[in-house]
Amino acid sequence: MLGHLGVNVPNLEQAGAYYGPLMPLLGYERFVTGEEAIAFMPADGRRGAYLFFYGATQDGDYARERTGLQHLAFAVRTRGSVHDVHAHVRRSGSTVLHAPREWPQYPPPYFATFWLDPFGFMLEAVCHHDRD
Repeated sequence: MLGHLGVNVPNLEQAGAYYGPLMPLLGYERFVTGEEAIAFMPADGRRGAYLFFYGATQDGDYARERTGLQHLAFAVRTRGSVHDVHAHVRRSGSTVLHAPREWPQYPPPYFATFWLDPFGFMLEAVCHHDRD
């Protein structure tokens, strides 16, 4: 089981401003806030991987098409949550790659939306249930 994931970002303050309001919609709460890192943990005592953001110490552009991180997917409990996340990321000015919809090429049920964060990381909110 994955315990935690660390992601380097070019601007930690910007990451905090972006992910702070987003992560509760994805079922996470703040775990650490500091000068060197911010982190989120599954909310309400649920088990799951923690997500840490660190300030990058080397300059360089990120591209999901290169070797390395392709995207992060967050499982949410309802299709309504997928819609809520989609509305939030649109309001935040994020680039939406795919509006909420069924993805029949994946094992059903698979209802998801995809978008880019301010640093170009592709993110996904997915519901594996038929419930709203």
